[in-house]
Amino acid sequence: MDRAGLDLGGGYRARPIALDTYRAACARLEGQIFGGGSLYAFDPNARPAPPLGETFAWGLYAGEDLIGWSFAHQKDERTVSMADTGILPEHQGRGLYTRLLPHLLDTFRNAGYTLVQSHHRATNNAVIIPKLRAGFFIQGLNLYEGGLNVALTLSLDDTYREAMHVRSGFRAARDEVARRLGLPSASSEKTVPSTAVRLPGGQGEDTDLGGGYVLRPVSYGVYYDIYTQLENAVYGSVSLDWPTPARLEPPEYPRYAWLLGHGGQVVGWQYSRQWNARTAYMVNTGLLPAHRGQGLYTRVLPPVLAALRARGYDLVRSHHHVTNNAVLVPKLRAGFRVQGVQVDDHGVMAVLMLGFGGLYRDYMDVRSGLKRPAGEVAQALGLEGP
Repeated sequence: MDRAGLDLGGGYRARPIALDTYRAACARLEGQIFGGGSLYAFDPNARPAPPLGETFAWGLYAGEDLIGWSFAHQKDERTVSMADTGILPEHQGRGLYTRLLPHLLDTFRNAGYTLVQSHHRATNNAVIIPKLRAGFFIQGLNLYEGGLNVALTLSLDDTYREAMHVRSGFRAARDEVARRLGLPSASSEKTVPSTAVRLPGGQGEDTDLGGGYVLRPVSYGVYYDIYTQLENAVYGSVSLDWPTPARLEPPEYPRYAWLLGHGGQVVGWQYSRQWNARTAYMVNTGLLPAHRGQGLYTRVLPPVLAALRARGYDLVRSHHHVTNNAVLVPKLRAGFRVQGVQVDDHGVMAVLMLGFGGLYRDYMDVRSGLKRPAGEVAQALGLEGP
């Protein structure tokens, strides 16, 4: 970005500002921008802050009025930290952050950085979604003075980006990535013939998903039979292959299954089950490769969530590889929030949670520090009288 600034459209511009200008803007406007959150008030610093490395500060302007900023600084020899972005509330929700982000990343790339890191309140989907769409990956969660933070990293190096997929278990290590990780290289990706499976009859009415696609409710047995036929054609992830069958029978719980059909053939599925008395668990969604990238998963979510809600669940959870942004973004757009990261026999997984009612959504925001408790959620937490 040159010193003349950048036209962001709609009367907005971004231009570089001095570090002192950024700090003055923070002092003047941060109460309006971040005042709704919860931040621990430390005593005055006992030690001076370490010196900053290279810094990048931009002001966001509506006409000549400064209405926000973005500040980043060097963290080490290959990493830059996007430490702080703020936009006045009346200018939020207009896509400014999404339009600014590519230009910031180009600046970091041109400056020679390999990694870009940032931290955000774990329920701040308005920022997390643009970051994931730009290629950042979830790296973990941590508690800090502001609440529950999600850590994100973007690799500007394609090989390291692929290595993060390997670490999460989403893909196998091959060729240069395997060499750099010190792992044996998996054989070249095999082309698994996609077995044509006729779409069987259902247990209720189809949902029209558009473009010739339908979502058909079926029994668990019908779903599982088709899943075993098509599993290898759908998944390329690396899961733990247990050497022996489980010694115990799985618990009995209500199950809900759907098949996705196109042209009379099965092209995918969705399987959910009860997790506990309040929660449904979206266990497994799969699409054959030829039917991805068309927004089909986004169109599947509303009818599946509506069906789970109609069955009396208050919450829905799901687990996904932390680098599988193609699924994480639609889930966050549908209202799910990042609530954890865990390692299981499938890999390193992000735990997502959706609350159908406003109470639990507000509760998640309070726990992350994005909002302070008020009204119904404050009462439910015993922080306010009835």
